[in-house]
Amino acid sequence: MKHTPIYITVILALWALVSCQERYITLQDTNYVMFAEQEQYFLVEQDQDYFSVMVSATAKSKSDRTFGVEVIDKGSNAIEGLHYRLLSNSVTIPAGELAGEVRVKGMYDNIAAADSLGFILHLVVPEEMEWNDLYEDGTQSKVVMYKYCPFDINNYTGYAIVSSMILQNYPGDNVSYQRIIETEQHPTEKNTIILRDCFYDGYDLNIKLQAGDPENPLVRMEEQVMSDEGSVLGMFHGDNRILISHSPYYASYFNTCENFVVLWAHVYVEDLGEAVGTVGHFYNIVEWITKEEADDLRKQLQ
Repeated sequence: MKHTPIYITVILALWALVSCQERYITLQDTNYVMFAEQEQYFLVEQDQDYFSVMVSATAKSKSDRTFGVEVIDKGSNAIEGLHYRLLSNSVTIPAGELAGEVRVKGMYDNIAAADSLGFILHLVVPEEMEWNDLYEDGTQSKVVMYKYCPFDINNYTGYAIVSSMILQNYPGDNVSYQRIIETEQHPTEKNTIILRDCFYDGYDLNIKLQAGDPENPLVRMEEQVMSDEGSVLGMFHGDNRILISHSPYYASYFNTCENFVVLWAHVYVEDLGEAVGTVGHFYNIVEWITKEEADDLRKQLQ
């Protein structure tokens, strides 16, 4: 009897080992097929041939595997044939591979600048290949399309209207939370715009548009002087300078189709390089307009 616990321990260990092996073999041998993601976002660019919606399998095959692909109208606001078209109504996972692609052509000219257009794809696979234990429905994927216009630095020069939470909270000499300014390209810094008298008279700001990655059109604003303390805060907390840079907590970005910049600003005060305190993190938007629009808006803001 004194040896019984040892036998039980050995039996339990062997059972656990066999169970783990069985689970491992089951996962390797099961052939599930599904969309790589159940919701995906794509930029539709000018002269773009197509974008790819990926389909994945859990096991390789010695031969090609082809499955049907169809569009589900319910829940879609993009129109097939107008906003997009499938280049094929099937997807093939090549032999020895774990992925295939559904190629979709976005109709650039038929998508408006502010559109967010989506449609739902359905993958037609045998029921035993659906992995519903892990995914709610891996045979469906929602595809959302946005238009991306070619970047042109000249679209961010000229006249702009600034709508600012900074001005709403600390107006200084401004009569409104909005302000008409003039902008120009920096003479030496690539993709950098000078915002003349951006928030307060006499204080220009530089912002850099990072145009290299269409999916992440971010804006950078290095530390600069936004204003003096006296005219804005009415008192001195530091060295009479209010500093500004892009916020580390919220992303600043630009839109190439509608020509605007969303600028999350960190506003703070220092005393000869030593931190005094943060004024706040403020949302601002800069929208480029025509000279005629600027003249009309100036009259309204007076």
